[in-house]
Amino acid sequence: MMTGAFTFSFYQLVIAAFSPLSSQVTRSIHVGFLLLMTFLIYPMLSSGRMKRLPWYDVALALTGFALGFYHWIFEADLIQRAGSPTTTDLVVGTVVILLVFEASRRVLGLALPLICGLFLAYGFFGQYLPGDFAHRPYAYDQIVSQLYLGVEGIYGIPTLVSATYIFLFILFGAFLEQAGMIQLFNNLALGFVGQSRGGPAKVAVISSGLMGSISGSGVANVLTVGQFTIPLMKRFGYSPVFAAAVEATSSMGGQIMPPVMGAVAFIMAETLNIPYVEVCKTALIPAVLYYATAFWMVHLEAGRRNLHGLDKDQCPNPWKAMRERWYLLAPLAALVFMLFEGFTPMYAGLTGLALTAVLILGATLTAAIGPTVFRIFFWIVIGLGAAAFVKLGIWAILSLIAVLLLGNLFVKGGRKTLHIMRTSLINGARHAVPVGMACALVGVIVGILTLTGVATSFAGFIIAVGSHSLFASLVLTMLVCLILGMGIPTIPNYIITSSIAAPALLKLGVPLIVSHLFVFYFGIMADLTPPVALAAFAAASIAKASPMKIGFKATQIAIAGFVIPYMAVYHPALVMQGGTWADTGYLVGKAVLAIGLWGAASIGYLYVPLKWSERILALIAAILLVAVIPYSDTLGFCLAAIFLIRHGLSRRRQPVQHLV
Repeated sequence: MMTGAFTFSFYQLVIAAFSPLSSQVTRSIHVGFLLLMTFLIYPMLSSGRMKRLPWYDVALALTGFALGFYHWIFEADLIQRAGSPTTTDLVVGTVVILLVFEASRRVLGLALPLICGLFLAYGFFGQYLPGDFAHRPYAYDQIVSQLYLGVEGIYGIPTLVSATYIFLFILFGAFLEQAGMIQLFNNLALGFVGQSRGGPAKVAVISSGLMGSISGSGVANVLTVGQFTIPLMKRFGYSPVFAAAVEATSSMGGQIMPPVMGAVAFIMAETLNIPYVEVCKTALIPAVLYYATAFWMVHLEAGRRNLHGLDKDQCPNPWKAMRERWYLLAPLAALVFMLFEGFTPMYAGLTGLALTAVLILGATLTAAIGPTVFRIFFWIVIGLGAAAFVKLGIWAILSLIAVLLLGNLFVKGGRKTLHIMRTSLINGARHAVPVGMACALVGVIVGILTLTGVATSFAGFIIAVGSHSLFASLVLTMLVCLILGMGIPTIPNYIITSSIAAPALLKLGVPLIVSHLFVFYFGIMADLTPPVALAAFAAASIAKASPMKIGFKATQIAIAGFVIPYMAVYHPALVMQGGTWADTGYLVGKAVLAIGLWGAASIGYLYVPLKWSERILALIAAILLVAVIPYSDTLGFCLAAIFLIRHGLSRRRQPVQHLV
């Protein structure tokens, strides 16, 4: 298994650096590696244990991997006989589709395969349905060709993005994690906010947001960063439910936080055919507001419970942490710079990954010589990073990596560093399996939607609803996202809903990128929303608390994630889509005030505990500030002023009290 994972990562690096194969072949071999990894790692039954690999899993793994080369071996023949598949093509295609279903069931559970199976059944038998949802009959060879031989099925855009951008950035996150980036983020967060009121929870918000912006995986972030932050919050007085909810909320927000965001952002950029940096720019303000909400909520909860921060001797010096590991920020800085300078995500990610590898290898090698040599070495790396902005630069970095790999064989600690590199490659491949299998299987839905045109019927229903009320269409789309998100990951959730609902919202006057962000955000919120909140269940395993209670509390903390998408639809200037800077500033200020009022009403505390009448007043003011009705802003500002004046007078009449 480890050999397969290592080879998988090595193959993906070759593809990223040199692009030696055609797009179709790249996707096919990528899925072959995914099938190999899945059947070697995941048992047939969830309760099974992999003490010894069963012969049938080995057979399935090797079969899936071997068939991944079918498009490469017969590439020219498949092109020449396009539209007229042979019996062998159909047999191979059928086997691969079945293997993708079974592999996805093992990795992701039953929900997504069942949904995709229903769409596949619709392709075969939809002609018997009544009304607008019926379609003309399709032969078996047409459906298999659509799903396997073309690029609109399991080898569609999601698989392309998985085989290029997504894998590369997952590997980048794995290298940074092994290099100590999580520890650096934790130390920085502890140093800067650990001593403030409610410091442990603020540390969770900051460190989870920073790491989530790189890894882009919410649930995985809960299980890694949460091992540190949740016990810390519990130890300093936060309830287990609140501590777990804060971590779940902060970790899931990483998928909407630039520069890396989640895998969906890359799929969105490819689907909309826009630069990735445009997705980042559009998502920036909502992401900041999301984390501002979480930060404000933990601050108020700390005040309500009279929770103080950590002692000074328990908080590391952030500047010392920066001095010791500041070089880890160089690859991230290079990545951000290259993305915003117009380089492709693949080239930027490859450069960042290569710089990370150089720094990990070089840190050990130069430590054996002295700090002065390390400084010289680092500036050489910076120079090579600058050189990577031209075509020959990546060759220079790859050559340096080869030299450093050889040098680490002969210095103290070098073999341990080489083991870290190997572990990073293996972990990156393992982390890519769930994302890759979701991308491959959801291609079944995309392929059937494209073949039958059923998406047009559902979109027509949304448009019909929207002709009477755009708000009703948005609520309907939100509910679809939340319901789908109860059983499937964010990636297939986004692909399904964006294929169906986003074109309909576009016809209702919603800008295309805003409509895609709308379904993207609610796909993420589904992981926080009961009854099936994956992030809440992951946090519950650490906090030892009720997942349902955690889900409801996380929904309360993450309220911005539910409100801001609606504001963006009615006021695209909030996401910098039209309007002036003044319009954007006004909307941001209004949103910040609404967040402040919501937090006070929800927690029941501002400077002193709030009476119920004050909480209701603050809640109504917050709702009016985000509502789109005549004079709502004026009423909202007036009620907010009344609330603040009234609360200020209450504060003067009584000493500061805290509810424990």
